[in-house]
This record gives sequence, C-alpha cells and structure tokens, in this order.
Amino acid sequence: MATAHLANGAPSYWMAASCDTIIQPQHHKPMNIHLILNFLQQLADNNSTAWMHEHKALYQEARKEFEQGVADTINTLTPIDPTIAHLAPKDCCFRLNRDIRFSQDKSPYKRHFGAYISAHGKKGLHGGYYIHVRPGHCLLATGAYWLPTNILTATRNEIMGNIDEWRQRVESSDFVSTYGHANEGYWAEDDDVSPQGFGIAHLKKAPRDFPADYEHIGYLKMKDYCCWKRVGDDFFDQADWTGRACRLFGIAKPMMDFVNGAIDDYE
Repeated sequence: MATAHLANGAPSYWMAASCDTIIQPQHHKPMNIHLILNFLQQLADNNSTAWMHEHKALYQEARKEFEQGVADTINTLTPIDPTIAHLAPKDCCFRLNRDIRFSQDKSPYKRHFGAYISAHGKKGLHGGYYIHVRPGHCLLATGAYWLPTNILTATRNEIMGNIDEWRQRVESSDFVSTYGHANEGYWAEDDDVSPQGFGIAHLKKAPRDFPADYEHIGYLKMKDYCCWKRVGDDFFDQADWTGRACRLFGIAKPMMDFVNGAIDDYE
C-alpha cells in the first residue's frame, strides 16, 4: 500500500489526524435531540405497530430532526473527506423496522436511530462514520464493522506488510486516548457497550495461515476494524456538536483509510 505525502513530506494521513486544525465547527441549529430521545423512549416503552400507527406524526417529526443532524454532519465532514460530499441522509439512515424473522424478540421496531455515512452507501463494505442515538446509549463510531473472509484476510496481509504505518495510525496518542487499544473494549447485545473501544469482535487464536508468534498478532485477530466512543445524550444538544463529532471521526479516519485501501480492491 503506497502512502501519499504532503508537500512538507509528512504522510497525508497526518492531516486527518490533526483534524483540530482543519475542521471548523459548523454552527448549525442543533437537531432537536430532546424530541428525538422522547420519541425513542416512548417507542421503547410501547414497541408495537398499533402505538406507532397512533404516533406516526411524532415519528416523522423525530425522523426529520435526525436526518437534518445527519445532513449537517455530512456538510461538516466533507472538508476532510470529500468522498462523502454526494451523500444525502436517505443514503445513510437505517430503517427503524427490525428484521424479526430469526429473532426471539418480536418487537417490530429498533429503539435507536442510526446512520452510516459511507462513500459507498450504508449497505457497502467501505468503512464510514456511524451515528447511534438511543436514550442513555448514544455513540459515534468509525471504520468497517463487518468484512467477508477474503477482504478480512487481505486487510490482515496489508497490516502485516505495512505494520509500521498501521501502528502510527492506531497507536498515536490521540487515537489511544480516544478509542483505546485493540480488542480491549466490548460491544454486546442490547447496546451494552464500553465507553470506548477498537474492535467489536476478535478471534481467540491467530487466524488461519498467519503466524501465531507474530509480535502484533492482536491486530490480525480482529474480525472488524471499527472504533467507537460513547457520548452523553446532551452531546447532541450543543450548537457545535457536528464539529465535535467530526473531530472524533477525524482521529479515527487514518485507520479507516488504511482499511478502505484493502476493501476497495475488492468492492
């Protein structure tokens, strides 16, 4: 994987990592997080199609507020990631309906709003930026949260073959202080999530055809390359929340860019 460089000779990914100097918070009117959280809490307490039918107008109002927040985030992020400039909220926001075909929980609706801002769309493998809003369980995440075996193998090979560059990206003081070290966090069922994390799931042993005694085997055991940071509900009530969110995304972007370099060879 070739690394692009800036005019001063520094690796280009340093620009994204130093996002405080290039991201200016956009002072949009904040989305109405209180309305959104109120709707989601009521939905959690009354998760049925009958209740939703009776409160369709409230849902539509809350959804509109969330989509505006996603649009504002795209606008704020675009200066450091022009690949997402073409996206609209409809390209990013997930449906509220749950797939209950194989679930014992037959609740028809999710208890959160979620949006995945990725250049290849919310259904693509290309890594992106995720916004998760649920009362008491809000978070922001960056990276690729699921990869098929062939792309995961290719990513592991890229990491192993460019380990110094990879470590610069994921062992920087900013990254570690924000997201921690690989495989130390947890993201379990029902939004049971650690305050920060890097890697949703990992293997107990070295992946097949990779040396078990490799010094940095922890990075190769990872089954995804996603990092996250939990935020309080009031995070989204601040006038500059999109700028704050983009600073968190910017710290993780060098890691995501590395992984996308492997993904894009296949997708």
